[in-house]
Amino acid sequence: MIEVKNLEYSYPGKKQPVIEDMSFQIHKGEIFGFLGPSGAGKSTTQKILIGLLKGYQGSVRVMDQEIREMNSNYYERIGVAFEFPNFYSKFSALENLRHFERLYSVDTTNPKELLAQVGLEKEADTKVSAFSKGMKMRLNFCRSLLNKPEILFLDEPTSGLDPVNSKILRERISALKREGKTIIITTHNMSLAEEICDRVAFVVDGNIRLIDSPKNLKLQNGKKSVWVEFKGENETTFMKDFPLSKLKDSQEFSQALQEDRIVTIHTQEASLEDIFIKVTGRSLT
Repeated sequence: MIEVKNLEYSYPGKKQPVIEDMSFQIHKGEIFGFLGPSGAGKSTTQKILIGLLKGYQGSVRVMDQEIREMNSNYYERIGVAFEFPNFYSKFSALENLRHFERLYSVDTTNPKELLAQVGLEKEADTKVSAFSKGMKMRLNFCRSLLNKPEILFLDEPTSGLDPVNSKILRERISALKREGKTIIITTHNMSLAEEICDRVAFVVDGNIRLIDSPKNLKLQNGKKSVWVEFKGENETTFMKDFPLSKLKDSQEFSQALQEDRIVTIHTQEASLEDIFIKVTGRSLT
């Protein structure tokens, strides 16, 4: 769906490239995550992919067309949700969506249905000026889906959301993948990427240091052992590390299991954030 080769980009008046020699592919129906700290080049890459920045070097092909050669019809086929959305604050949520709906010539989704999907149906007639950041983020997500896009670009989609609404949005994103949508997420939220992304790219200083699935990364970088918490005497507990390869032969573990003295078992897999720091030498802040 997207193929980028040797991408380089410098902002006008700046000598130092923001993006250098970046190459990657994103497949149809995939959730792909760009992960990295602020200023790493994630948002610039996204702006190139959606056609806002065209003075780049290299090749950027989306749906088998070079992005710099596309016309405005491209925006009929993609959806974009920026981290800091702008709306008409004196319009209600529904009025905003109906206004943006008129900008498309393609078939659109009923705005009321979209509001219901993110739990905003009761606020449909509320002015956006009264919305919290989290409510605006959910409304922003609705706006990105109005034109039934083939590709969806999401910038920090769960920013400002409480746990309940964050879960609603994550589930909706996963549902869109099942419908065959291609979704590109730009974020520094490793738990979000770990949960829903098929593959992630670690971006630092305008370069991609690594691309792989969260599962593969955790398997390759994790410790093959488990921490087991046992019940001791006088209601005390203690922890012990067992290599996975020897766990089935451990008499101590088997006896504790039979005596119902095991409280918890924890795998020693690495987190995406741990792996990011190990691979790039940089933190996410």
